[in-house]
Amino acid sequence: MKCPKCYHKHSRVLDSRPHEDGDEIRRRRECERCGFRFRTYERKEEAPLIIKKRDGTRQEFNREKIIRGLMRACEKRPVPIETIEEIAHDIEQEIRQSEKPEIESQEIGEMILERLSEIDEVAYVRFASVYRQFDSINAFLEELTELMQTKKDINSK
Repeated sequence: MKCPKCYHKHSRVLDSRPHEDGDEIRRRRECERCGFRFRTYERKEEAPLIIKKRDGTRQEFNREKIIRGLMRACEKRPVPIETIEEIAHDIEQEIRQSEKPEIESQEIGEMILERLSEIDEVAYVRFASVYRQFDSINAFLEELTELMQTKKDINSK
């Protein structure tokens, strides 16, 4: 494994342990040249998931895209990176368990919004404004009203 700091090709494993639900192994490594410590994750190879975009194009699922979108939505919000990674992992697992060969990108967007509504309302609105492509203030207000009504219904139960 190459060192991310000096790009030396050899590192040694300091520690290995299962990560979260056991689908990954987390390894702590140390570069043999510069001593820099870093982590790697080993995952089992799985069949590719195909995402059908709004414009009809298809592309392979990429967990990192979900993480980047969540990071933008949660920027300067009290949402830990671990929570963002957990959301991305949960969504990937849910898609894989559905056993569909293809999934619409809108379904993934809705999964993300569902989880964000439970974690951080501001991040939810940020993500929704990009995902739902609001074209007016009224569309934005409708989304806010719906979010407030959902929260109100949950709190009254």
